[in-house]
Amino acid sequence: MKRGQYAVIGLGRFGSSLAKELVDLGYEVLGIDRDEEAVDEMSDQLTHAVVADATDEEVIRSLGIRNFDCAVVAIGDDMQASILTAILLKDIGVKTVVAKALSELHGKVLTKVGVDRVIYPERDMGIRVAHQLVSPNLLDIIELSSEYSIAEIAVPKRMSGRTLEDLNPRARYGCSVVAINKKTGIVIAPTAHDVVEEKDVMVIIGTNEQIESFEHEVNRR
Repeated sequence: MKRGQYAVIGLGRFGSSLAKELVDLGYEVLGIDRDEEAVDEMSDQLTHAVVADATDEEVIRSLGIRNFDCAVVAIGDDMQASILTAILLKDIGVKTVVAKALSELHGKVLTKVGVDRVIYPERDMGIRVAHQLVSPNLLDIIELSSEYSIAEIAVPKRMSGRTLEDLNPRARYGCSVVAINKKTGIVIAPTAHDVVEEKDVMVIIGTNEQIESFEHEVNRR
């Protein structure tokens, strides 16, 4: 089976971290940056890495990015270059274009020019850290949309030994436990009779309000 191909444009902290993780996951990655030093640092870690101006249509076409499964615009502080690159990628027919936004306004512009998915690394990380600071049992939270999220919540001592039927998060809060990560392994699609123990990790899906309500219950003394 052919491995998926990704192009990551902009090899700063975010772009290089993303590119390396994609390689570790088994995908082919082309890294592009105007900075020769940044490209040199990544050349041994990616499938290919080239010094190029991603706002130059001839250059982009010559690299064959149109045939890639996805192109990620991870350009740092140059908003104009980010937008121009996104427009160019959509124009030449890249299947999926994902772009990093520096601000809400930047994100709106990227959406207007047809980017398939806009991501806000700094904002999203800030949200996740804030939740973790105020909710010690919340291990991670990932926004699925503006309304829905998926969260990992550690089982506190006072809930240990109870079944999901006892906790009944779906009826009481509207959110669902889709998995339980135990020391012995992961229970996918647990039943009402599954028992949670202290330090098990419940994977919860629901609206942001539903998850927040369940968080409060978990953190209650």
